[in-house]
Amino acid sequence: MKKIVIATRGSKLALWQSEHIKEELLKINPNLDIHLKIVITKGDKILDKPLADIGGKGLFIKEVEDELLNGNAQIAVHSLKDFAVEFDEKHFCLAAITKREDVRDTLLSQKYETLSDLPDGTVVGTSSVRRAMQLKAFNPNLVIKDLRGNVDTRIRKLKENQYDVIILARAGLKRLDLLNSVKYATAIDTDIMIPAMAQGALGIETNKDPEIIELVSKLDDKATRICTTIERDFVRDLGLGCHAPVGIKAKIQEDGTIRVKAILEKANGELVKKEIVSDEFDGLGIKFAQEFKD
Repeated sequence: MKKIVIATRGSKLALWQSEHIKEELLKINPNLDIHLKIVITKGDKILDKPLADIGGKGLFIKEVEDELLNGNAQIAVHSLKDFAVEFDEKHFCLAAITKREDVRDTLLSQKYETLSDLPDGTVVGTSSVRRAMQLKAFNPNLVIKDLRGNVDTRIRKLKENQYDVIILARAGLKRLDLLNSVKYATAIDTDIMIPAMAQGALGIETNKDPEIIELVSKLDDKATRICTTIERDFVRDLGLGCHAPVGIKAKIQEDGTIRVKAILEKANGELVKKEIVSDEFDGLGIKFAQEFKD
């Protein structure tokens, strides 16, 4: 019986994700002895400042990776949208990207059902500069207010009327069975709000143990790997990070082509939004990124 430790943050969503991967690995080999180890990261400690001001979502990764590096764990499960496009491939491997959940963002409110219902002055909570960028493009008279904390904390703040509306990823809400926790939980069409790169997918990071890599790689979903690789390549080629004002979504269509759409806020505040359809997957993210460069 091989003992495997999964390093994880202690939030409900992180624990759900790690427990889910544990269950999937046990389906492959029921004789595995799998344990979860909770890790407190810098991002979990600093809750009074916007993520973009303190280094972005990478703050939730370092301490988890340290557990892999020190041999205290073999696996880490990440929301792939929060996993840096540049990582230490000498010591770590992104061994699997699991089948994607719903990629859309979701409006949660006790008062309003859709973005179109929001009057000027509506206070909208989000910690994402990507969401804030697209909300302002939709209605420049909305009041965007920073929102930190885990999913439960954010919903509690909404119910306490600290915000009129909050925006969260639909995938996390579905995984935690929270879509019915407020009066309205309306998915936002991706033509209005393009998701973050790799939103809805889980990335499973491992150490360099070939046996662990071989085991975890069995959870890899080919279509999700293709789409999220295009998205991550796009962001990396533009020299951006997972907390930058950029949204991108790639989807394989029924005819076998892939449709990619993206939005980016330039340094001068200009929004650039483009779309491409191609039957060539390899290098498409980098090719598409060229269209956004000056």
